[in-house]
Amino acid sequence: MLQIGVVEQAVEQFVGDVAAAIPRVLAGIVFLVIAAVAIKAIMVVVRWILHSALPGDSPVYRQFLGTIVAAFLWFAAVLSFLSIVGLTLVAASLGTATGFLALGVSYALSGMLADAVAGIYLLRDPDFNIGDVITVGDLTGEVAAIELRKTRLRVDDDVVVRANASIEKEWRRHDA
Repeated sequence: MLQIGVVEQAVEQFVGDVAAAIPRVLAGIVFLVIAAVAIKAIMVVVRWILHSALPGDSPVYRQFLGTIVAAFLWFAAVLSFLSIVGLTLVAASLGTATGFLALGVSYALSGMLADAVAGIYLLRDPDFNIGDVITVGDLTGEVAAIELRKTRLRVDDDVVVRANASIEKEWRRHDA
């Protein structure tokens, strides 16, 4: 008899906890739906701004920056959802852990990030275009392609690939 009372009490407490959690879960679901619509709208505006700011042959840059913005927006929405459903400590822990992870990743990828940022600057620079003849250090060549992390230079019959960060620091254009 004692065991049946314990089981009944556990079931009653479980049902009571589920019933108490339903309003928070519903509020969280409503929030996620509203957040999804808002994020979609924000991303339309962000893509339009990126298309205006980075015209021409730069879809890789636009996609890269758009993906970063979308990731931040969705991460904020998920942390807010966790707080709404009552998992505030989980949201805080997840936010803190992600911050430390992002710090480590950014340190590990600092060279690649420097190349990507330099690539965006080179792409936006009106004095640096495909077909220009430039000198970088002791190398002189024609700009064949400007990519996210590297630039390709045509030197005689060869193609030389250089990291954008090194080019952005010291390039010099030769006027024809």
